[in-house]
Amino acid sequence: MSAMTSPDRVSAYGQHRRPTMVDRFGVWLGTLIVRRNARFDGARFADFGCGFHARFARTQLATCRSALLVDVALSDEVKHHPKVTAIEGSLPDVLPGVEGQSLDVVLCLSVLEHLYEPQEALNHFHRMLAPGGLAILNVPSWRGKWFLELSAFGLGTSPAEEMDDHKAYYDPRDLWPMLVRAGFRPSRIRCHRHKFGLNTSAVCRRDDTDDAA
Repeated sequence: MSAMTSPDRVSAYGQHRRPTMVDRFGVWLGTLIVRRNARFDGARFADFGCGFHARFARTQLATCRSALLVDVALSDEVKHHPKVTAIEGSLPDVLPGVEGQSLDVVLCLSVLEHLYEPQEALNHFHRMLAPGGLAILNVPSWRGKWFLELSAFGLGTSPAEEMDDHKAYYDPRDLWPMLVRAGFRPSRIRCHRHKFGLNTSAVCRRDDTDDAA
């Protein structure tokens, strides 16, 4: 395993335990921004760090054109769906194998904070998007760090191992310049706090005039 991935990450979210109430509430809030901004009908979409059961991605399989689902482990039900291309492996190690300009929607929700090299992942997300394609990202903010660690280490309502795997937290001023370095134009980036300031989200569109990767 390369230095770009966590040496401790051996299982996917939801693989060995049921999500807590705090987990489910956080996931629900995180998917709100996806539902408000992305259209999956006929789309080629990817969910990087989708979780073992790919719960959100599976809600879009009936109408999407295809789904690329990536995590360190995926359930057989996910892997055997006819519309799914499944990749089991660590980020960003597996990303160079994804074809450039092959996706209409890229999702990466609550994943970047687990990566040693998040910039490399963002670079690949821009490369993968077709012109006009959309990337939606969600990460915990520095305010969220306090809440997450209280929930995990103090109250026991979130998994401590997930918090111990965090490498960074992101406010908009942290994430926005990384998106620009990845190739997204400032006019095509919307980056703001949400979830009561506990998270930072970004909605980025690849410009139709961007050079081919």
